[in-house]
Amino acid sequence: MKRKIISLLFSLYLIFGMAGCSDMLELQPLDKTSAEDLLASTKGLKTLMATLYNSLPIEDFSFYPADGGFNRYGWGGGLQSTFRLPMYTDEATASAGSGVGPQNISYWPYAQIRQANLFFESLEKVKSTLNETTYKQLKSEAHFVRAYIYYGLAKRYGGVPLIDRVLDGDYAAGTPNEALYIPRSTEKETWNFILKELDLAIENMATTTNSADGKYRATKWAALALKSRVALHAASIAKYWSNAPLTGDAVSQNLAKMDAADAAAFYQACIQASSELINNGGFALYKSNPANPEDAAKNFQNLFVTENEEIIFVKAYLDGTTVANQGHSWDILYNPSQTSPGFHKWGRYSPTLDLADIFEDYTDSGTGASSKIVTRTDGNENYIYTDPNKIDLNLPFKQYNSLYEPFANKDARFLASVIVPGAIWKNTKIIIQGGMVKSNGKVVAYASDSETKNGVTYYTYGAEGTAEFSGFYKMGSSDDANFTCSGFLIKKYLQEGKTVLGVSNSSTTPFIDFRLAEVYLNYAEAVAESGAGDAGLAKTYINALRKRAGHKDEIPLTLENVLKERRVELAFEGFRYWDLMRRREFHSLFAGTRRTALVPMVDLRGDTPKYIFVRANNYYDEFSNGRTFPAATGYYQSIPGRNTNNLIENPGH
Repeated sequence: MKRKIISLLFSLYLIFGMAGCSDMLELQPLDKTSAEDLLASTKGLKTLMATLYNSLPIEDFSFYPADGGFNRYGWGGGLQSTFRLPMYTDEATASAGSGVGPQNISYWPYAQIRQANLFFESLEKVKSTLNETTYKQLKSEAHFVRAYIYYGLAKRYGGVPLIDRVLDGDYAAGTPNEALYIPRSTEKETWNFILKELDLAIENMATTTNSADGKYRATKWAALALKSRVALHAASIAKYWSNAPLTGDAVSQNLAKMDAADAAAFYQACIQASSELINNGGFALYKSNPANPEDAAKNFQNLFVTENEEIIFVKAYLDGTTVANQGHSWDILYNPSQTSPGFHKWGRYSPTLDLADIFEDYTDSGTGASSKIVTRTDGNENYIYTDPNKIDLNLPFKQYNSLYEPFANKDARFLASVIVPGAIWKNTKIIIQGGMVKSNGKVVAYASDSETKNGVTYYTYGAEGTAEFSGFYKMGSSDDANFTCSGFLIKKYLQEGKTVLGVSNSSTTPFIDFRLAEVYLNYAEAVAESGAGDAGLAKTYINALRKRAGHKDEIPLTLENVLKERRVELAFEGFRYWDLMRRREFHSLFAGTRRTALVPMVDLRGDTPKYIFVRANNYYDEFSNGRTFPAATGYYQSIPGRNTNNLIENPGH
C-alpha cells in the first residue's frame, strides 16, 4: 500500500509539474498517518492546520521574488536574498540595482492544493467526533487557505486547473489516466471559484480567535479582507485587459483573458466584502486623530511594529537564531550603514525619488495634489540629469542650510516610511550625500573627494569613513552596494527601539497581511471605478487616511485621488507591483524608463557651506539604458510542467 501511495504521488507530481522535493515531503502527515489518529487530538488538529497555514502564499518578509519565492530563509540566494517585490516597480530599487516587471518564481502549488483537499476529505471522516463549532471552523479555515493558494495562482497565470477533491480514486496503474489531466478553467471561472471558496469560508468562520492565537489565525474578517483584495484584482483585469491585448490559444479560449463586461460583478463583490468588514469587524484606524504631523509620523511608524486595532491578519515569526527556518532579516539587510547591526550586507533598499514626489506637503489646498521636493527656486522640477557631475551651476538651485530641510513639511507617511538625508534614526544623524561643489565651482559626484574650508574638512559622501555615511558609495559594485543609490532608505517595518543581532533571520517583527486601511482603499477604488456603492463613504474613507496623516482638509473622491492615496498609504507593502499588473499599467510606465534619485551635494562656493539637491536618473537604470516591461510575456507567466500536464501555454511563452 505504501508503494502504491508513493507511485500515485509521483504520478501527480509529473502531471502538475510540481517543483521541489519539499513539496512531496509536506504531504507525509496526511499520507503516512491516518486521519483518525491526527484529527482525534488537539495536537493533531493544530499540526495539520499549521501545515496548511504554512502553504499560504503571503508575500511577506520571507518572500524573495528573485530567489525561489515563498518561505525562504538565510543567505541561500546571495544578493538575490536582498531583493523585494517593490524593487521591481517605481517605488524602489535594490541598492545594487534591480530591473522591473515580472518575477517568474514558478509558483505551481498543486502539492499544497492536494494537501488542502486531503484535509477536507479527512475532516469528513472524523466529523462525528468533533463538535459542530470546531468542525465548521476547521472547514472554513481550509476554504480560506485553498482560496488564498488559488489567488496566488490566478494573479500569475490567469485560468488554471481547478481541483477541489483528492484524485486518488481517478488513478489506475498501467492506464493513461486521462482523468488526472485536468484542463485549465477560464480566467473568469478561476476568479469566481476563489470568491466562492471565500464565501464558504466566511459563512461559518469565527469572528474572533482565542487570545493565544491573536491575529495569526484567520477569522471571518481575514476572509472578507482577502475577498475584497481578490475581487478588486479580478475587476481591474476585466476592465483593463484590453490595454495590453494579447493573442494565442489561451486568449481565444479565455484562459488568459476577461472582458470589460465582467468587471461590474467583481467590483460589486469588492464593495460588498469591504462594507461588511468595515461595518461589522470592529476594526479602527490606529491613532486616527493625531495632534500634529510629527505625532502622525510617529504613529504611522509604530503601526507596523506594534499590535493594534487596525490589524486584521498577520504572519508571526520566531527568532531564527534559535529556531531553524524562522525569523527574517529585514533589520539586518536594510538598516543604514551607520546603524548596521553587523551583517555583511546592509542598506540594500533604495526608495525612489519618483515615489517621494508623490507625497503631499501640508499646504492642504483641498485638491490632494502631490508636492515634489523643491530643488530649484524657479519652480522647475521637471528637469533630470543623466550624470550629476554635469549639472549646470548657472541654474537656480535652491540652497538649504541642512540635509533634512527639504523634507521637513512632507506628508507624515513619507517621513514614517522613508529615512531621508539628515534624519535622526536610532539616535544617529543619517548622512546621505552624493556630491560636492567645490569652492572653485568644480562638481564631484559619486566619487571620493574632500576640501578643507575655514578649518573644516568636507567630503563628497558627507564624512570620511564608510561607517559614518549611508549614501551613494561603491555604486557599480553590486557586492559592496550597502548604501542608498537613490538618496533615500527604507524605514517602514524597521525596529528603531530594538537591537537585533547581525545574523540572518534574527528579526521577529510580524508581517501585516491585512489591515483596515487597505480595505478602505479597496472600497474607494471599486466605487470610483464602477459608480456603484456609496461615493460619500468612499470619500470619507480616503480622507480618514489623510486625517490620520495630519492633514486638515478634505479632498474629493476621484480615481486619481484614490490611486494616489493608495500609493502613499501602502508604499513598500507589496501592493504597487500587483496594482500595476492588475490595472495593466506596467508596460506603459516602463518603456525604456529610468527611475530617479535625489543627490544631495554640499555647496562650498559661498562663505557658509550650503546644500543643494539634484534630480538624476538612477545610476543602474541609466547604465542599463532604461527599463522596459515586456507586455507580450509579462502579464501572464509561463505554465510550468507543460511537457507532462498538456496544459495550454500562456501568450508569448
